[in-house]
Parts: sequence; structure tokens; C-alpha cells
Amino acid sequence: MDILEFNGRAIGCGGFVNITRTAKKVVFAGSFTAGGLKTAISNGELVIVQEGKTKKFVDLVEQVTFSGKYAAKAKQPLLYVTERCVFTIENEQMTLIEIAPGIDLERDILAQMEFKPRISPHLKLMEAGIYQPRWGGLRKCIEGRSKTKSAGE
Repeated sequence: MDILEFNGRAIGCGGFVNITRTAKKVVFAGSFTAGGLKTAISNGELVIVQEGKTKKFVDLVEQVTFSGKYAAKAKQPLLYVTERCVFTIENEQMTLIEIAPGIDLERDILAQMEFKPRISPHLKLMEAGIYQPRWGGLRKCIEGRSKTKSAGE
């Protein structure tokens, strides 16, 4: 069953299309794969303990309720954020822009997709503060990053 159907009855996508088409920025957040994904954090790095059985980044879908190509043409900022990486749309192509510490690009990302995304020449590590056993240090990471950017500008 997908989000357009309930109890075998087509219900439409509700206000999803209206909301996403008029939003100033769209951020999709979720796991990279589905169906049994298990992760852990070890020494500040993300570890894929068990990969999910179902790929989410696929070549063909049954229905399209949001088009990244449309968003790109409309110059609408778009992010796809997962536990292991972040994508955006650049030059009308899905582009990998960030990767989690400990993740292997080939094994943990590219092998888990049905298509090859564009890899940003400025690919960077996701904030290490996310991958700490004790939660709460992310604010310091972000504030430190802001100060670094301000000082470098």
C-alpha cells in the first residue's frame, strides 16, 4: 500500500502536492533503505549493522507525487536527508553532497541505489556531532561551523 491508497481505495495525495509545490524549501527525511535496517554508532561513525531489504532510490515508481526535476526547474531548494547521506538537486540531477562518517560510498550508498547519482566535487562529511553516543553536542558543531564560515567570508 502506498500513500495514495487506503484499504484498497484510491484516496489521492491530499494537500501534499499543493504544499510541496508552494513551499520555499522541501526536505525529505527518512532511512536510506527499508525493511530491517539496523544501524549503530561506533567511535563517532555510523555503522550499517544490517542493510534494509528494500531500496528506496529506484529507477521506476508507480506514481509520482513530487518531481525533483520540476523543483529544479522552479529553482525550489530540495534536500533528501538520510541517516547516511544527503542529496540535493543540482543541474537537474540528484547529487550526493554529504556522507556520514564511517560510510563507504560504494558499498553503503551506490550499491543500495538502482541508479548512480551525481557526486558533488565538494562532497563533505555530515556533522560528526550527530554520530556521538551522547546526544546534545550538535548545537556546538553547528555554532562552530557558523563561526568558521563567518570568519572565512
